[in-house]
Amino acid sequence: MKQLSLFALLGSLMASPVWADFQPVREESNFRALVEGNELTRFAVRLQVLPQGEIAGRGFGQNVGGQWEWRNGYFCRTLEWSTGGDPYNCQLVLRNGDTLRFISDQGSGDQADFRVR
Repeated sequence: MKQLSLFALLGSLMASPVWADFQPVREESNFRALVEGNELTRFAVRLQVLPQGEIAGRGFGQNVGGQWEWRNGYFCRTLEWSTGGDPYNCQLVLRNGDTLRFISDQGSGDQADFRVR
């Protein structure tokens, strides 16, 4: 049986339309201004996207870590946790108020919404 990714599972729980009331975050400086000093939360997941290119936090009782960079208008990252990880993937980032929507595969894959706190 194929192991489901922690974040693919989260993305599959979303039922809302992809673009409804969301605007793309196109510039790295805008993305950094949204996440620096804040936590991204969703269900039992709490992450920080750190300025030096690291991701740190916890998800469903496990430590989560990874690396990120902004490349050609996309948030590109890897994630690791004790039972697995997600390989490098570039994601479209959309914003609606204090919610950021990450859509894998440059906007054509699974999506997950995180609150900025």
